Amino acid sequence: MTATAPPVLDEPAVGAYDRPGPTQQPRPRRRPIAAFSAWVRAGGVATLVMFLPLLLTFGYFAWWPILKSLILAFQSTDLINEPTWVGLRNFERVLADPLLWTAAGNTVWFAVLALLIGFPLPILMAMVMAELRRTRQISSVLVYLPVIIPPVVSVLLWKQFYDPSASGLFNTVLGWFGLGPVGWLQDPALAMPSIVIQATWATAGTATIIYLAALMSIQAELYDAAEVDGASILQRTWHVTLPQLRSVILLMLLLQIIGTMQVFTDPFVMTGGGPENRTVTLLMLVYNYAFLSGDFGKATALSLLLALVLSVVSAIYLRLTRKWSES
Repeated sequence: MTATAPPVLDEPAVGAYDRPGPTQQPRPRRRPIAAFSAWVRAGGVATLVMFLPLLLTFGYFAWWPILKSLILAFQSTDLINEPTWVGLRNFERVLADPLLWTAAGNTVWFAVLALLIGFPLPILMAMVMAELRRTRQISSVLVYLPVIIPPVVSVLLWKQFYDPSASGLFNTVLGWFGLGPVGWLQDPALAMPSIVIQATWATAGTATIIYLAALMSIQAELYDAAEVDGASILQRTWHVTLPQLRSVILLMLLLQIIGTMQVFTDPFVMTGGGPENRTVTLLMLVYNYAFLSGDFGKATALSLLLALVLSVVSAIYLRLTRKWSES
């Protein structure tokens, strides 16, 4: 049996592969009229009609007051008489107020204490609740219960707890150990920490539920692998739990910074800014300008300054934490 030689293929001519092939023509851009017609045929008009009432309502009640405040900050008005244009005079008067820097320092001090006391607490409670099986739902309800209570009611309740007399709840507990009584809200050194403890109790439930939901989404295989490698509880928490909660922690930290810098109800109801202006905050100063002095232009100017500071802080925070949150 004779073997047949394989067929010889024709070799390409020299330079055949060097010739440029047909180039792909760029996709022509749609004309505006054609794009609009396609948007209409896709149901764009019906979608816009459905969302138009919502957009108008949101714009009127949310964005229109903001635009009005931008104008009001450059006017002198009591909202009764005709406003007069004063330019940057309101901002100059705000910055010249010596109480401004006291209020700014108190607000920053409140934010720092809230971060030290109130920020890690929801994470710890969520981790404990994640380990529960039968009582997780009941514990979730109990943790979130303070959030349901109206803020003013919560503050007034804790104000009774902080009663400086010996019959106050906390002073009664101290009396069991032969201590006290203590003027919780009357002592300049204790007033702000006392308010922070109350604010933490009233708001920690929301953050705890958010962290708990994030913990429930972590894959159990990660914990199983860490346990097989001999990792302890602290090691599993540090190397598995916290990295998985990284994005949630960063977001909650930013929201807490913004929220604590706008604190008003708790110090206003508890202490009214005392003692010795140790608990007066920036929003309380805005309230005093507007409703005690009747100078709404000055109050609006301080509000815009606070919004500007928070915007800058948020931008810097997001810039610094971008790589860490994505890694």
